[in-house]
Amino acid sequence: MRNEHVSRRAVLTRGVALGALLTTTSVPTLLLGQTTSGEVVAPQPTPFDFNVLTAMMQQSAKGASPAPVALPDFLAKLTYDEYKLIQFAPSRTRWADPGMDWHLVPFHVGWLFKEPVLVYEVADGKAMPMTFTTSDFEYRHQLAQKVPANFTLPGVAGVKLYYPLNRPDIFDEVISFVGASYFRALGRDNAYGMSSRGLAINTGLSTAEEFPKFTAFWMQRPAPGEQTVTVYAALDSASVTGAYRFVVTPGADTTVEVTARIFFRAAVDELGIAPLTSMFLFSDNNRSRFDDYRKQVHDSDGLRIVKSDGDVIWRPLNNPLQLASSYFEEKRPLSFGLMQRERSFEAYEDDESHYERRPSVVVEPIGDWGAGAIRLVEIPSDLETHDNIVAYWVPEKKPAPGDMLEVAYRLHWGRLPVADGEPKAVVTATRAGIGGAAGLDNPPDTRKFAIDFQGGLLGRLPGDNADIKPVVTVTNGTAEIVTLHKIDGADIWRLVMDIASEQGAVCELSAHVAGYEKKLSEIWMCQWVKP
Repeated sequence: MRNEHVSRRAVLTRGVALGALLTTTSVPTLLLGQTTSGEVVAPQPTPFDFNVLTAMMQQSAKGASPAPVALPDFLAKLTYDEYKLIQFAPSRTRWADPGMDWHLVPFHVGWLFKEPVLVYEVADGKAMPMTFTTSDFEYRHQLAQKVPANFTLPGVAGVKLYYPLNRPDIFDEVISFVGASYFRALGRDNAYGMSSRGLAINTGLSTAEEFPKFTAFWMQRPAPGEQTVTVYAALDSASVTGAYRFVVTPGADTTVEVTARIFFRAAVDELGIAPLTSMFLFSDNNRSRFDDYRKQVHDSDGLRIVKSDGDVIWRPLNNPLQLASSYFEEKRPLSFGLMQRERSFEAYEDDESHYERRPSVVVEPIGDWGAGAIRLVEIPSDLETHDNIVAYWVPEKKPAPGDMLEVAYRLHWGRLPVADGEPKAVVTATRAGIGGAAGLDNPPDTRKFAIDFQGGLLGRLPGDNADIKPVVTVTNGTAEIVTLHKIDGADIWRLVMDIASEQGAVCELSAHVAGYEKKLSEIWMCQWVKP
């Protein structure tokens, strides 16, 4: 694992960098309902499939990213308070025909969402534009006087799909696409938390981050009773274009199978594949920085990596004082994801946000991804409204202008199992505090870490087993004291370490429990910077 530590970075916030409207430089004229002379005609169905979209985006990559289309004043000047007065009219829901298990609803353009996104419906191999007007929305109070009647909107901000996820008589929101290339999904009994993105470019580097945007969506109309829905999207930015396919299957574990074909207009310093974006404010390790009645506040509490050799890494998340970055080098990882392991309400005591219901999300690569690294970025934050955690795959080979990259993966969203049936003990708690014995007037200048490993074969072994030992490695520091013992009456082994390090040094810690010539636990990893 490599590490980096950067002193500055603007905090990423939810819903920034929105989509640009596709023009005839990046979309065939027939899809826009125009003749070659520019005359607007009634839109006609045109052939469409993933290969058509791929060819379109490959051609688009040969030119510059098209400029966004300006909104009419009444849309461009919408304030936050006015935007809150807009609601989609339920009677105008698309795909709400009898027997249909999927409903489609758009997000209104305006306020932050100043760059409209086009939407098409695909049926029988043909695409038709989906148009939305001001008649599709309800404009409340004083806003009703500012909005022209039956005005055809130049696009929408995004789309969301509903399905009877939790009860057969209620349509629940399952997945939404809105803002840049952001999207998020829900498993059964989940509440929205973390997000995914189509692509990350130059995140947390000295150069400015680039936010690719989904500029158009093609929604495959499902057959009545069909459980799976397919969404296609065009991605555009200064450096890349992309053709994306999302196959969404809802359930206790909602899966989104993603295929991305990416074309490079320019070189990028760092490409992030399957990026996940989450929030971590505080937990047991850093709650002393926050005067809050709640015990923990986070959408995710750890990064879990399953390596190609079967080893499992658990990296608890942190809200650092400076931008922190860690690289976990790997060839052909089996999976990686941001997890919410703590599932009890009592761990949070938040009856509004219900962090115990936030989904875990796991990325399962499809095919051979080759060599690269999983990167974790942790951004300082004082507010839970900021997404300050990012994780993604970085291919070892940097793309060059003119290159094409195809990648496929499956995203799992839900209350995912902690261990996936692993025989290894899992990390269920990470605690930290002042080093040394409790109650000392002059404690040593060390940091104490206490890690609980629970379950598996390890949890069944007796506490006096002499064949069990901790394996600890420390970079840029030393382990002064290391102890391992079993907690009475539980299947938990507690590893306690006092770590010494120089001030400002980036200290990398790794620990697991071994015995009988095998690893008996996950590999716990942590990055600590002594203040």
